[in-house]
Amino acid sequence: MLGFKNFHRARVILGGIEVMHMIRKGQMKCAGKDPSSASLQFYSLVS
Repeated sequence: MLGFKNFHRARVILGGIEVMHMIRKGQMKCAGKDPSSASLQFYSLVS
C-alpha cells in the first residue's frame, strides 16, 4: 500500500472509519423517533 499522500486526506479517511465504527457499535444517536439500522444512519450522513 502506498499510504496517504497528505495529512488532510489521512484525517478525512480515518475520521470516516471511526464514524463507521461508532455506528456499528450503536454509539450514534439519531434524531428520529425509532433507531435506524447502521446502513440507514450511514446513508443519512452521506446525503
